[in-house]
Amino acid sequence: MTTGYMTHPIFLEHDTGAGHPERAARLRAVAERIASSGLAGELDQVQAEPVDRNVVRGVHAEHVVERAARLAASGGGVLDGGDTVVSRASFDAALTAVGAAVGAVDRVLDGEWQNAFVACRPPGHHAEADRSMGFCLFNNAALAAVHALARPEIERVAVVDWDVHHGNGTQHIFEDSAEVFYASLHQWPWYPGTGAATERGRGDGEGATLNLPMASGSGDDTYLRAVEDRLLPSLEAFDPQLVVISAGFDAHVRDPLSGTLVTEDFFARTTELLTSLAGGRVVSLLEGGYDLDGLAASVEAHVGALVRGAGAGTLASPA
Repeated sequence: MTTGYMTHPIFLEHDTGAGHPERAARLRAVAERIASSGLAGELDQVQAEPVDRNVVRGVHAEHVVERAARLAASGGGVLDGGDTVVSRASFDAALTAVGAAVGAVDRVLDGEWQNAFVACRPPGHHAEADRSMGFCLFNNAALAAVHALARPEIERVAVVDWDVHHGNGTQHIFEDSAEVFYASLHQWPWYPGTGAATERGRGDGEGATLNLPMASGSGDDTYLRAVEDRLLPSLEAFDPQLVVISAGFDAHVRDPLSGTLVTEDFFARTTELLTSLAGGRVVSLLEGGYDLDGLAASVEAHVGALVRGAGAGTLASPA
């Protein structure tokens, strides 16, 4: 089986301005590392295609979609108090990021790929159903999960979020759902202020949210204990048919936006563990990661583990 790799040149045109941490240089660093590592020859590389904005309305309110579209068409501006920047190309980039997410889901569930990594921007996990925020226009991971659940054979999707910042948008979108298990490892307390261990879902979704807050200074050992002792048993009990990873790499020890001390070894090991679930069906979506060297090294470790998982895995029918 094969590991897919999806990206698109338009992601580089999402211009956040000088000094913004979520910048096009991130994707250039990732692409250069994939090429120099030799992993490129192991990947089926496909250019993403944008979705129609109606797809985004499957998760987001009309005003969220239209506000982003109008702001881009007018030449750009800012959302959410100034850190969520929109340039002229940003709306098309955001539609293409969603297209990459749902396209990767289809290729994995159709058996064309065992797993996939999507190198996209803008990121998505902070975007709420009714609000773009935290560098994120639309919630790529949530839209990927919803797209998978629209298929008749898929009833359970897990979203695992290891970005250093809690994925408030993804949690809130699925808080009432028993079909999506949302799990997050994140620095606590930290932006955006959500993700307490007591937040476990509600209604039909009670127990389908798992927050694993990490203290500043936590490193690989602390993170891996949480994965092995708490995350994996919970995921195995849920028995997902697809795992979506919100793959932020800003918990890395080099990252300027975190106080955690994670290395690329954690990302590789956790990826290996996650590929043991759901028949190996994993779709990973780039979120944060703002030190270019730390990001590039972490993505190399993560994608390398996906490649190894694809080589070892055998795709079974979703059950």
